Amino acid sequence: MFRPVPLRRTLTALLLSCALLAGATACGDSQDTGGGSAASASAAADPSGAGPSPSAEKQRLAKTRFVANAGLAAGATYQWIVKPYRAGTFKKGAEGRRLALVKAGLAGGFAYNRLRAAAENAKGDPLLSKAVAPLTAGIESLKGLGTKLRKGEAGEGDVGAFESVIDSIKNAGKDAGAEVKDKVPSTSQLTG
Repeated sequence: MFRPVPLRRTLTALLLSCALLAGATACGDSQDTGGGSAASASAAADPSGAGPSPSAEKQRLAKTRFVANAGLAAGATYQWIVKPYRAGTFKKGAEGRRLALVKAGLAGGFAYNRLRAAAENAKGDPLLSKAVAPLTAGIESLKGLGTKLRKGEAGEGDVGAFESVIDSIKNAGKDAGAEVKDKVPSTSQLTG
C-alpha cells in the first residue's frame, strides 16, 4: 500500500543531500588531479609549466581570508551584540535577556577571535597590512568584552567599542581593495 511522504520530510532530505554533495565537492584533496582546480587551470594556461609564485598565491589568499574573517566578525557583532542591545534585550527584566547575554558573550569572543585572524591575514598583503596595522590595538581592547557581555556588565561604551573597531576594519579593507560585507555566523560556529 502506498503512503504519501510529507513534503517537509522530502525537502529536508533533498536539502541535506545537496549540502553533503556541496561539502564533498568543496573539500577536495589538495592533490586533486581532476584538472578542475585553479592551480591546474593556471598551469595549463602557462606553457612554461610554472604556476603563480607562492608569494603571489599567499597574497591573493590573504585578502580572501581577511574578508572572510572580518565579515564573520562584523556579522556576529551586529546580529548578537548591537541589534539586541539597541532593542533593549540586555536590560534587566527584558524578555529573553539571559539567552541574549549568553549569545552576546559568545559573539564577543568569536568576533575578537575572527578580528585577530583577519589582522594576521592582512599581514600577507602589503597594502592591507599598512591599512590594518594601526587597528591592532583596538582589536586587543576587545579581549575581555565577551565575558563582560555574557555577565550583563556591558554598557553603551562597550557596544560602541565593538562597532567602532568593526567599522574601522571595514574601512581599512575597503581602502585596500578588500571590501568586507557582514556574514552572520551560525550559532554552532559561535560555540566552535
